[in-house]
Amino acid sequence: MDILIAEDDVVSRRVLETTLRKWGYPVEAVADGEAAWAVMQRPDAPRLVILDWMMPGMDGLDVCRRLRQSEAGRTAYVIMLTARAGAEDLVEGLEGGADDYIVKPFRPDELRARVRAGLRVAALQKSLTERVAELEEALAQVKQLKGLLPICAYCKRIRDDGNYWQQLEGYITRHSNARFTHGICPECFERLKAEANA
Repeated sequence: MDILIAEDDVVSRRVLETTLRKWGYPVEAVADGEAAWAVMQRPDAPRLVILDWMMPGMDGLDVCRRLRQSEAGRTAYVIMLTARAGAEDLVEGLEGGADDYIVKPFRPDELRARVRAGLRVAALQKSLTERVAELEEALAQVKQLKGLLPICAYCKRIRDDGNYWQQLEGYITRHSNARFTHGICPECFERLKAEANA
């Protein structure tokens, strides 16, 4: 899973990038908030973002707030990395939409632990999003079976949207995950037995 770094200080950006790459993470690094925002608009946007708070132009908190208001950015895991160490700064950063907060200068072991935790959460969010999409698709298929179905009163075949008549079981199989076994109900059994003896 890719990690995006937005840090205007060249040395800090290189240290972060080198450290994360050494740990085996694919990294994309940009120098300002506008570039970070542009990266996060792509369909393949990284799921974990490390933002420096104080950057010229659009700062990290602005990027974070815009991400939380956008469809694509709602599921990104955001770590705010900043020299602002006050308790009120921490609260402002988290209230602005950051998921985590690290004060500079950071300890590498703390950064590694927080990145790992962030990637776990991002993977869970991705999995949850996929499951919700699957459930919505299944629900849409179930809804297709609701409503008025034209059925032949004699042979019990159903007319589909293409004006094609087909067996009931074929129609249900195509529009749901239902499977069929076949048997003979007691009434049909007695009727068939009577016909055979006649």
